[in-house]
Amino acid sequence: MGEGDADDVDARDAAARCAHALCPCPGGGERGLVRDDLAMGRALDVAATARRHAPPWPWVGCVLVRHGEIVGAGATGAYRAGPHAEVAALAAAGDAARGATAYVTLEPCDHHGNTPPCTEALLGAGVARVVVAIGDPDPLVAGKGFARLREAGVDVTDGVCAAEASEQLAPYLHHRRTGRPFVVAKIATSLDGGVAAADGSSRWITSAVARADSHGLRADSQAILVGSGTAVVDQPALTVRDAAPMPNRQPTRVLLDARGRVPATGPLFDSELAPTLVVTTEQAPAAARDAWLAAGAKVEVVAPAPAGGVDLDAVLALLGREGAVQVLVEGGGRVLGSVLEGGHAQRLVVYVAPLVLGARGKPGYVMPGADTIEAASRFNLLSVQQLGPDVRLDYEVA
Repeated sequence: MGEGDADDVDARDAAARCAHALCPCPGGGERGLVRDDLAMGRALDVAATARRHAPPWPWVGCVLVRHGEIVGAGATGAYRAGPHAEVAALAAAGDAARGATAYVTLEPCDHHGNTPPCTEALLGAGVARVVVAIGDPDPLVAGKGFARLREAGVDVTDGVCAAEASEQLAPYLHHRRTGRPFVVAKIATSLDGGVAAADGSSRWITSAVARADSHGLRADSQAILVGSGTAVVDQPALTVRDAAPMPNRQPTRVLLDARGRVPATGPLFDSELAPTLVVTTEQAPAAARDAWLAAGAKVEVVAPAPAGGVDLDAVLALLGREGAVQVLVEGGGRVLGSVLEGGHAQRLVVYVAPLVLGARGKPGYVMPGADTIEAASRFNLLSVQQLGPDVRLDYEVA
């Protein structure tokens, strides 16, 4: 309990002053024992542990509380292999789930998919109350879970920690609402926005600390996208390394090559490292397409963009159908410029190193740009983080 005489305040005020998320304060019923927002905070922490193995399922957390104590907790298991969060929490609670309150970060499903409905699991376990952060926009759910629980007489509260859950599940929510992946554009630059010196050298602009951090972005993504220029010059592997925890599978490497410039050699076409998808157009010679296929890559032909290259709308629609909830765009400058100028990105992550390349340096963003300050693209700064000598800037793209 917090300081002061609890007899002079009601149970909810006492719980609000408690230093712990779950406080056995006096008062009747679960609502008098537990602050909903703090219990949901625990569920959000649990949900975070599923971030890298659940997609394209949502990464959900569930905490079961009875008489002011957590009696069970669970997160979404590996896609198509593990249970949903509610089922995992109920299994952990056993008989203690009866009469408990379930705190769930996303609306429970009420349909048969890879698993039975979570609503049926909650009802079968005798849960008395369900507190949910946000609804699920997936058309298979979309309010049906709430309706099923309420029809069965369960006390349902929603909207608790909605902002936090919406941010945590932003890629999933975007994917379900639009059918396209949540796009994170990432770039490492000098202080003056350059990505390579005049001779083309670019390794390494940022420090080992910043490069290790960027592998977390890869680990959170189901696809990593680059253009043909980057593939030819850098010959990247585009695999997740130095990330903890590691994802349960490597992201798909996506190469955009409209004209068949990239040879089917090097680490990008090593199928033992990770799968590779080449998105091209009819402009690519048949020999190039055959070589990519022979190397073990998947090849998709889409329409060319009006200004040349591969149509990004077609690419993102394709990746959305393939189940990519988040895509990390790593370059080069033309691809990054097209993604940003075309309004395809939802986030921009910039790693800035303490060096200046000057006028002869290679620019990081190749795009026509604005004629006036008023017409310039503007982004909303979300966070700033120092990583060794470098700085990471996270922006929301309007």
